[in-house]
Amino acid sequence: MGTTRTLREAAAATGGKAMRTAAEWTELVASAVDNTLTFNPLLGVRRRDVAESAAALARVIAAAPRRNSTHAARLLRELREIAGGSSAIAADPKDRRFADPAWQGNPFHKRLLQTYLATQGMLGRAVDESSLDERTKARARFFTSLAWDAMAPSNWLLGNPAALRKTVESGGRNVWQGARHMVDDLLHNDGMPTQVDASPYKVGENIATTPGQVVLRHEMFELIQYAPSTPKVHARPLIMSPPQVNKYYAIDLTPEKSLAKWAVDSGIQFFVISWRNPTVEHGHWGLDDYVLALDAAVEAAKAITGSADVNMWGSCSGGMTLAAYLGWLAARGEEKVAHVTWAVCILDTHDAFGDGALGIFNTPSTLGAAKARSRRRGIVTGREMASMFAWLRSNDLVWNYWVNNYLMGNKPPAHDILAWNSDNTALPGRFHCDLLELLEHNPYRNPGKLEVAGEAIDMRRVKAGAYVIAGTNDHITPWRACYRTARMFGPNSRFVLANAGHLQSLVNPPGQGKAFYMSGPASKADADAWLQSAKREEGSWWPDWRVWIQRRSGPRVEAPVRLGSRRYKPLGAAPGTYVLE
Repeated sequence: MGTTRTLREAAAATGGKAMRTAAEWTELVASAVDNTLTFNPLLGVRRRDVAESAAALARVIAAAPRRNSTHAARLLRELREIAGGSSAIAADPKDRRFADPAWQGNPFHKRLLQTYLATQGMLGRAVDESSLDERTKARARFFTSLAWDAMAPSNWLLGNPAALRKTVESGGRNVWQGARHMVDDLLHNDGMPTQVDASPYKVGENIATTPGQVVLRHEMFELIQYAPSTPKVHARPLIMSPPQVNKYYAIDLTPEKSLAKWAVDSGIQFFVISWRNPTVEHGHWGLDDYVLALDAAVEAAKAITGSADVNMWGSCSGGMTLAAYLGWLAARGEEKVAHVTWAVCILDTHDAFGDGALGIFNTPSTLGAAKARSRRRGIVTGREMASMFAWLRSNDLVWNYWVNNYLMGNKPPAHDILAWNSDNTALPGRFHCDLLELLEHNPYRNPGKLEVAGEAIDMRRVKAGAYVIAGTNDHITPWRACYRTARMFGPNSRFVLANAGHLQSLVNPPGQGKAFYMSGPASKADADAWLQSAKREEGSWWPDWRVWIQRRSGPRVEAPVRLGSRRYKPLGAAPGTYVLE
């Protein structure tokens, strides 16, 4: 009875909402997806790396006892102010964890939050003001962030005012439901909180529904030709090489979000490669194999459309593969690709990891360990990559769902993009090693560092028009690094910078709220100088790309009555069978 009364009294003092609004969930979904999609998880973070990060924090504390005693004294003063109610410490207004009004209005929760923030600030100052080298400091910050995010009062029932309120209002039903969710995740999701209720979404039924046919089934991919929706189409087709680390249908979600539908409605003969989800038996597939697979897709599209060449699109790791293909064609003196759209793709990888958590673990030993593990196991599962990267962004990808699913007892949100994101794919071990080699040796900027199918790659020999897309808020493939991709193809390349994150910069249909983009030729040597001269346009970049690609897709011809050809007969309706594996 006493405990129940205490809970009820505390809950009564906590105003605000227990449930997130649809708009708040949309923001969280965008953040979660943008924090998950990347080729960077290929590197991995070992337990040894985390242990070394903890040791780095210990060295910070031990290195300057006098300075740290000053930090401790300051913390004691702040704690006295907190206890007396005179502290002005407050959470960042953008921190969703502490948005509930009770964090300011309820004395208990206000003091709890201020104590958490004060201690966090003390640790941060100790690291920043230490005399250790920057990499050691970065590792200490990583461990501090990982541990302190876990200890946030919002993650625990008595510390979370919204969860506490719901416990009283529901008679503890949320606790029971949360326990059931936790047990289910322990049994079926490797103990990670489930991020999405994917049950409402069925591939081929209410997502990935743009009409088309599989016109080539290769061991490594299915080639989908979309049905024309206009009386006439442009003669030169467009082939998309999507990332191998995700399934292709991010570009074909609901009709209003479908880039595939937009391309078809633009009169483009559009083909997309649906990469097969590999198993251990495919562990020998490497970059050479993926490059030759692209060539098979190009030959099929050329034969079906009667075009002498094609345009192509490469996204993220699919773009890195496409670059190898273009270099291979150039080495052979073959001109099969006229123009290329590059989406959130880094080809110059000399600082691909930057100063983020993955950057501090980008060492020869870490790269060597990742490659050795892949050679030994033959496969890198999608769940492994998603779990690892989730802990690098734990507030968005772990604790957010911990609170929603376990403390509040709610089901995770149903959302088409997150449903796609949870539809994990694996990577062949050899290809994983090849991608790590690309990150390590930066061969697209260093001729002769890469050989593909017997040809030395020199990207200076590649002559293709380029349209490059990046996102201002993309921390996965940062826009300045993407700008260097545009520069690789000459000053006349068109660079477009959307005010969005990694995936949201692509799923960017017209009519989306406050969307805008910056655009212009990649004529400046420096990305920031380009930004100063770029033109701002309101709305989505899709109409801009439509004009660009139409002008480079040849004359209009009568749309084909049937898909495929005598040699490449239709094998089944889009989205095909590989996407379901």
